[in-house]
Amino acid sequence: MTDNAQNLNEEITKEATVESVEATVSTPASADAPKRDFRGRGRAPRGKGGDRRGGPKREPRAKPEYDQKIIDIRRVTRVSSGGRRFSFAVSLVAGDRKGKVGVGTGKGGDTALAVEKAFRSAKKNMITISTTKSGSIPHEVKTKFGSAVVHIMPAPGKGIVAGSSVRDVIDLAGLKDVTAKLRSGTKNKLNNARVAIEALKQLKKPRAYSK
Repeated sequence: MTDNAQNLNEEITKEATVESVEATVSTPASADAPKRDFRGRGRAPRGKGGDRRGGPKREPRAKPEYDQKIIDIRRVTRVSSGGRRFSFAVSLVAGDRKGKVGVGTGKGGDTALAVEKAFRSAKKNMITISTTKSGSIPHEVKTKFGSAVVHIMPAPGKGIVAGSSVRDVIDLAGLKDVTAKLRSGTKNKLNNARVAIEALKQLKKPRAYSK
């Protein structure tokens, strides 16, 4: 094949390629071809009342029967022949804010286990408080437990005026308009909570004291 013939074949091939490309570009899309919609690609389907993945809506968590408040947590070290062993001691107050409250302690190898044991102990030792119609206490009371001394008095219109763990006991018991004063210098939060429980135990039914 001569050079002229080879050049002629190349020109014919180029012209055919250009014509096929132009025909492809200028040809309109078929009416029967499905239209592609790129909107919302990568998004989760929006289900009615569902979550982002389109699944069923999650049910709200049930409110626990008792609220709890940790008042003290300590790491305890025990020395044995094999070395040191660590555990945790937890003290907490639990109550339903409707007149029931208790104090419990628990020990465990981790904090979660110790909290669970302390909560069970608080439920086991829970007391029911005699209150007035307004949610306060019917009369004042003064009690001593160990080295802790507390004086609890009704205080209409003042709310809860207390400190240390005594306030946690009064709050979780659901009391209102109560003033508590610690008459001792101890900083032991567990003893302060227990003396508050002992004081609330001594409350009498609000018959002549109701307001």
